[in-house]
Amino acid sequence: MINKDQKNKASSLHTDSLGAGYGKKVIVDGITISISAGEICTLIGPNGAGKSTVLKTIAGQLPAASGKVFLCGDELAGLKEKDVARRLSVMLTGRLTTDRMTCFDVAATGRYPYTGTFGILGDHDREVVHEALKLTGADHLCDTDFNRISDGQRQSVMLARAIAQEPEIMLLDEPTSFLDTGHKLHLLTLLRRLAKERNIAVVQSLHELDLAQKFSDSVVCIHNGKAERYGTPEEIFSGDYINTLYEIKDGRYNTYYGAAEPDGIKGEPEVFVIGGGGAGIPVYRRLYREGIPFAAGVLHENDVEYPVASALASVVISEKAFEPISDEAVNRALAIMEKCKDVICTTENFGTMNAGNLKLRDKGL
Repeated sequence: MINKDQKNKASSLHTDSLGAGYGKKVIVDGITISISAGEICTLIGPNGAGKSTVLKTIAGQLPAASGKVFLCGDELAGLKEKDVARRLSVMLTGRLTTDRMTCFDVAATGRYPYTGTFGILGDHDREVVHEALKLTGADHLCDTDFNRISDGQRQSVMLARAIAQEPEIMLLDEPTSFLDTGHKLHLLTLLRRLAKERNIAVVQSLHELDLAQKFSDSVVCIHNGKAERYGTPEEIFSGDYINTLYEIKDGRYNTYYGAAEPDGIKGEPEVFVIGGGGAGIPVYRRLYREGIPFAAGVLHENDVEYPVASALASVVISEKAFEPISDEAVNRALAIMEKCKDVICTTENFGTMNAGNLKLRDKGL
């Protein structure tokens, strides 16, 4: 058993019953989390839930409404500003206003906790800044005016500034905003590597649930004015909880794929799709887009396309995982197939487990 004081010392970042808000208005209350060096913790939750407010409070940009924040075992409220800056770097949302600053100049502001009163960079400082820009893929922008680059490039430069600060803890609010898919993956892979190689504790907020599920060591769910759940991705992304967290009404979140699926087309099936192994998924999506109700089968319950068919098809005929397709399942499928206007077979390979679908193909085509 670890007592509270021991836990504070073992964690790079610890919050104890933290309340976050503006003035007397508390937005999120009762936040108790511990993030160790080398770990990534991600805040998720609907728009307006208070994720950014929580991060600003942890960073000390907003006073805590209640509770405490500990950085590397020391209470945030008792630390000097420079001591905080040497332990904690922050990359929050909001457009940075600069006047005649190059991207190198902006990234170099991350060295100010180390450069003294006049902010004069030494050779080591310049080396650290160049390395940070190279890590984020922004080194080619060194001499470019910060006001003349894209929003995605700004994200890379601002991340370089946070890295150049050489922190023990990094706070990032929606760091993947404005980035295309390739750059999202690059940024999060880089954060994963920095966390492990430099022993940095990373706390971030993300809207991309699939990426939160893949890159996080722990997840905090902000909902209904509190940290509603806190655990591993395996604990958070299970069952129907994500549908509840985001109050999803038009569709469902598929925890297997880390993606949202719309509600399928209801009504008597007009098309029967014989699928399996993922080959039927493009057909399911096309029929959904065209507004045609369809049936799918016979699919094993562990088939890669079963979750998609369950979301989009009006009827799914299934078989238990690892069992050969039974005559009963084939007969149920035939009864529905006979009423359909069209039959589409998406698979060409039939083995022992899906031999029943070969019977369906021969009857339907």
